[in-house]
Amino acid sequence: MTPIIGAGFLGIEQFTPPWDVFFLPLFNLLVFLYRIPFFDFALAIIIFTIVIRTILAPLFVRQIRSQKEMQRMQPLIKEVQRKHKGNRQKVSEETMALYKEHGVNPAAGCLPVVLQLPILFALYQALIRASGVIQGFTVNDGNRAAFDALQNANVVEAVAGQENTFRVAFEGACNLPEYSQLPQFLPLNCQLIDPVQLTGHVNTTVGWLLGLDLAQIDHVFAIPLFGTFALSLLAVIAAVLQFVQVKMTSPRPNPDDPTSSMTSTMTYTFPLLTIIWGGIFPSGLILYWIVYTGYLVIQQFLIMGWGNLFPIFGWQPGWAPRPEAGITPASRPKRTDTDAASTEDSQPATSRAPSSNASRGTNPRLANRPKGSAKRRGRKR
Repeated sequence: MTPIIGAGFLGIEQFTPPWDVFFLPLFNLLVFLYRIPFFDFALAIIIFTIVIRTILAPLFVRQIRSQKEMQRMQPLIKEVQRKHKGNRQKVSEETMALYKEHGVNPAAGCLPVVLQLPILFALYQALIRASGVIQGFTVNDGNRAAFDALQNANVVEAVAGQENTFRVAFEGACNLPEYSQLPQFLPLNCQLIDPVQLTGHVNTTVGWLLGLDLAQIDHVFAIPLFGTFALSLLAVIAAVLQFVQVKMTSPRPNPDDPTSSMTSTMTYTFPLLTIIWGGIFPSGLILYWIVYTGYLVIQQFLIMGWGNLFPIFGWQPGWAPRPEAGITPASRPKRTDTDAASTEDSQPATSRAPSSNASRGTNPRLANRPKGSAKRRGRKR
């Protein structure tokens, strides 16, 4: 059953389900964009990111709106935490009841993240396979026979002057049994539909990025630090955008909320991880992350404004309005004169008399005297 499905999958001659069912459409889209006239590999990655991001936009819009509503609910959540301080179970129950009342799903942001991970893995594989260069592959006793067979079939050849580096052919036999052991050496056209197939290897070096090879770690916009690790300026840009994106949707610090400190830590941890990834993964992946995060920042701004981005390190610019105060908990209304009068009207006459005398400023002792005594006192004056 599997070979029949494989032969009919987009007309591609070779694939290994289930991973390639997800990977190959993305790989074909990237190569298709690369083959558009006047497009290079960097523009292909940028347009690829915008297309994927736009397709997934409805999921992220729902996530952003849910996060915005959760920010507005912070005063209510704080009130619940204050009211049931020390009772975590009660706080949890009341908080979930608030979420249900306002139609907020705290897990709404999980699905976009889950979908994003396989896209990242697929794009990483696409960058490696599109370049046709396999680095760090070691021939050993376990794979020597399969490697020699592929080499004899002119599918793979060693790159001169580079140890453990090999180039994969863009066309060749697609059904050799050795691919089951060494799938990374599968020719490029075996993974592409007929209209997208290549006549040469993908040029991953981009001139307008000063000759940056997007299939390799950034060594053009990078500052060497220690060993082979370098600080990529592209990764720094991606980290700044990541910080802005996370800070916009992060709730305000709340000492009564045990998850508040964790959220605050993640705000700074993710950008630091992005900088580390810049010295490990191909620069094309970092370019994808820049475009992806920038798109998300713009989308968040259109829906929720600046969110909780400001103040940032104590700085509150004048052109950035302060965040919304949120949904304030219902407070007990103040007692007014009208309310007091209506309360008195509802009371019995016996209980109303003293309060009415007091409201007119009359001494209760004088109220019990006959009216004539008051007149006589007035004549003496």
